[in-house]
Amino acid sequence: MLETADQAVGTMSTRQIQPLIELALNGLRAMFCPEQNSFCYRVVRTSRGLEKEGLSNRYTVMCLLGINRAEAAGLRSPINRAEIRAALSTDIHWISSIGDLGLYLWLLAMDCPEEIPRAVNDLRVVGALEQYSDAIEGRSMELAWFLSGLAHIRLAAVPSLPDLRPVAFRTYRMLTENQGSHGFFGHQLCKGAIGRFRGRIGSFADQVYPIYALSKFGQAYESREALDRASRCADSICRVQGPLGQWWWHYDSWTGRVAGKHPVYAVHQDAMAPMALLTLSEITGRDFNNFVFHGLEWISGKNELNIDLRDFKHNLVWRSLYQGRPKSIVNELLQMAGLPGSPDGLRVKYEDRPYHLGWVLYAFAPLMREN
Repeated sequence: MLETADQAVGTMSTRQIQPLIELALNGLRAMFCPEQNSFCYRVVRTSRGLEKEGLSNRYTVMCLLGINRAEAAGLRSPINRAEIRAALSTDIHWISSIGDLGLYLWLLAMDCPEEIPRAVNDLRVVGALEQYSDAIEGRSMELAWFLSGLAHIRLAAVPSLPDLRPVAFRTYRMLTENQGSHGFFGHQLCKGAIGRFRGRIGSFADQVYPIYALSKFGQAYESREALDRASRCADSICRVQGPLGQWWWHYDSWTGRVAGKHPVYAVHQDAMAPMALLTLSEITGRDFNNFVFHGLEWISGKNELNIDLRDFKHNLVWRSLYQGRPKSIVNELLQMAGLPGSPDGLRVKYEDRPYHLGWVLYAFAPLMREN
């Protein structure tokens, strides 16, 4: 017997969500670098144990977005997000792309909307689409982050702002140029040598971030068209979801086929897909719970290797199941031609990145408040 939507959410809460949220909160504490007021780039398992590598302002913003949602849901975070956000705002030279700018505006809109007027002026948001190479190239993921930021600013109803409607609608049009007739988004505009070669093939990130952005844009600007486009992409990724709940890696926006199945990333399974689909569901009333739940089952052991990718001892979720380079290239060529490829030779990528845990909180913390 199929579960109702409420039963599915309840099942996710008891079996998956609460332990996963606790893992995320504890894991973010371990990934934080207090001396730099930043989160690391990644944690890797080595012969010497777990090691933190690098720093990432972009990942730090994503973590703060997740922590914001967790605290709004009544959960306690070990991280002082106000201090970290202040450090990010002190020196904004790290904002080097339209994607970075979008994430930062998104954070301000949710965390401290009173700072938005100054940021919009200092960062020249009105003319931002001409400033950054990723905007000029029309990259789907980065344009989606920028559109998300603009939509959240609109929803925050901040007074004394310049008119951001023109840049929001221009960003919307640029993003939707990458959506094919089957619903999938390509990676970028199919212009220039790189664009013609790479543009039509979108990653999973090129699908879920546009679903989220179009959902929030549709909500902010009351655009039925934007919500329909978000739904078309959501329906397409759900249509081709793997038999074990896998969210695949690459999609062909021209043919509507999966263009590359592996690696399958844990962050797609338990964070990014839920974030996008649950947001679309909240705004439109459509039910994607079965697809979200099926994806969650994959990380807990119902995957190709029957391995639970959650490490509750170290508060990590191992990054992916992947194949070596030659085999993955051959498989991608076969899958682009409509042939199944082979899952042989899969292994675990023993690393995790903090944005993964941030998006876990962003996706699921509100459900804990509701339940």
